[in-house]
Amino acid sequence: MKPEPVRILGVDPGLRITGFGIIERCGPALAYVASGCVRSEDAAELSGRLSSILSGLGEIIAEHRPQCVAIEKVFVNVNPQSTLLLGQARGTAICAAVIARLPVAEYSALQIKQAVVGHGHARKEQIQDMVRRLLKLSGLPGADAADALACAICHAHSALGGSQAAAGQRRRGGRLLR
Repeated sequence: MKPEPVRILGVDPGLRITGFGIIERCGPALAYVASGCVRSEDAAELSGRLSSILSGLGEIIAEHRPQCVAIEKVFVNVNPQSTLLLGQARGTAICAAVIARLPVAEYSALQIKQAVVGHGHARKEQIQDMVRRLLKLSGLPGADAADALACAICHAHSALGGSQAAAGQRRRGGRLLR
């Protein structure tokens, strides 16, 4: 019996640019559905930017009908004000999922990089290239969309019982450490 496909929305939150990526997982196979960015005006006040994120992701959810959402956790920045602002963008993205009654999974940048590239200190270009390879894309996705697609791939490989181990498990040289 063929497994049911699961559609996953990955989100890379940002105040100016929020990346999104949608993939479908059917058994071990991953398929690209859509990706892009929700942009908010540079001059807009914080409330306007958050409103753009909420409505933009709401439209994407309504159009593509994902069954779950994977979002990148906020890392602690050198500038605490930037971290707080990014947290507000992330919270708004989570609200878009909650309003649509979708389950939300959260992954650190380290977990995402490990799931997609194989080590937690991968560069942006490595993530873009591996996303292109894993999803059999004809070209490199933009950096924000690639990060969002990587988040969705991480969720497909971990929480949904993929071929890779659950996110957060330690690995060395491709082997799981118990």
